[in-house]
Amino acid sequence: MLILAILVLGLAAGWAAQLLVGNGKRSWGQLLLIGLAGSFVGGMLGGLLSGQGIRLGLSGVLGSIIGAVVVLLVMQAIGARAAKGSR
Repeated sequence: MLILAILVLGLAAGWAAQLLVGNGKRSWGQLLLIGLAGSFVGGMLGGLLSGQGIRLGLSGVLGSIIGAVVVLLVMQAIGARAAKGSR
């Protein structure tokens, strides 16, 4: 059950990040990976800073979305740099 919750939260965080950044369309698989990476980075950091630990809470969810936005922006910056370098 915990694994299912992690997958759903990761997908939701990736989807929310895509809505906030709004640059291009990504597949559900890509959004899941972006959301899971963001959940790991932002959710863990947000939960630990707020004192909730690794339990599911509002700070972890918000941290997951913020982390997913950061991961998505980094991916776009790397993609833009690679496209510029291949000219």
